[in-house]
Amino acid sequence: MDRTAIVDARIFDGEEVIPETSVVIERGRIVAIGGAVPDGAAVVDARGGTLLPGLIDAHVHTSLDGLEQALTFGVTTELEMQGMFTRGTRAQVTENDRVADVRSAGFGITPPGGHPSELMGDGGHDDGDEAPWESEGEVADQWADIVMPFATTPEEAVAFIPRLEAAGSDYIKFMIDDGTVEGAPGLPVLDDATVAAGVEEAHRRGLLTVAHTLTVEATSSAIAAGIDGLVHLFMDRPGTPQLIDAIARSGAFVVPCVVLNASMMGIPATAFAADPRVRSKLDDAWIATLESSYDRYPQGDLDAVLASVGALHAAGVDILVGTDVSFPLPTLGGMAHGASVHHELQLLVRAGLTPVEALRAATATPARRFGLDDRGRIRESLRADLVLVDGDPTTRISDTLDVRQVWRRGAALFAN
Repeated sequence: MDRTAIVDARIFDGEEVIPETSVVIERGRIVAIGGAVPDGAAVVDARGGTLLPGLIDAHVHTSLDGLEQALTFGVTTELEMQGMFTRGTRAQVTENDRVADVRSAGFGITPPGGHPSELMGDGGHDDGDEAPWESEGEVADQWADIVMPFATTPEEAVAFIPRLEAAGSDYIKFMIDDGTVEGAPGLPVLDDATVAAGVEEAHRRGLLTVAHTLTVEATSSAIAAGIDGLVHLFMDRPGTPQLIDAIARSGAFVVPCVVLNASMMGIPATAFAADPRVRSKLDDAWIATLESSYDRYPQGDLDAVLASVGALHAAGVDILVGTDVSFPLPTLGGMAHGASVHHELQLLVRAGLTPVEALRAATATPARRFGLDDRGRIRESLRADLVLVDGDPTTRISDTLDVRQVWRRGAALFAN
């Protein structure tokens, strides 16, 4: 029988620290916490280590390679905020225990020519690039079933919600971005009425809503519309007490993606990339990406961003770990799949969260806010998505990088 007992580990269960005990996993599930080791179980001696729930990155743009890399860093679930891994298109992920699991928004609601067109080219810019959904032949065929929700009116936004739901979006994303932070001011942007109508329709259908918001104005629009979560943190100016209070009173969660904000300000993750625990798992392309940056908003103030994170946390807002990592290109630099979750954890602690609070932001909190009821905690009957690290990240957050073993649905990633 496929039964494993992880013994003598300090346990962070997603919420609190549990003294050293055993965790038994069988057939992809956690079947016991504590008690005697069952006869015939394969025993993993975890002395000196800490057992954590598998980590969750609550903001990515991913690929099979990205999911594979994420798992090596103990990230067992990635939440895609724009991409192809909707329900019905991720069978190759769901049953593959060598890659992280994934959920997806599909594509976010945005106006024609709106964000992220300034990053990828949409046929309407001077570079003349043709967007893939406007192509012909084999490329076009790959996009045939993808819903591209370009909306400019409340009615159009409402009409796209059932289409996104039918296409398998796990949650609905709204792009609220005038291009200011990306160095492309004047982009068409969803107006307040369009966002509000789309959010209302999504909620009527029981769907979670999230918003891309990099400015105070965009944040205010999303909160006024009743958004469930902000998957970026404003960086154009510090948050006022009134804005912090409005976010807290709304009940919305925030995925700050501080690593992305730093990159937008031209701050590469060079020192982080030099850590041998990071460098040893990444190829040259990803190292070069970490050591680069978006560098589109150099006037930004990272200390102000960190202060806003601290203020939101102090106000009781749920903070979730996310990175906005995408692909190994220097122009999209500062982040790498899996690795940057650990960098974000360190930055959250720098912002004022305790190590335990930061760990919650990468485990139980995103699982709860995204309705992933089978993961994010170490509890009997839940998925055996686990990561064993050396040391004690509940007191020294950088110890999360000392990954000894990862289990995805109870399947060990590394050979013993």
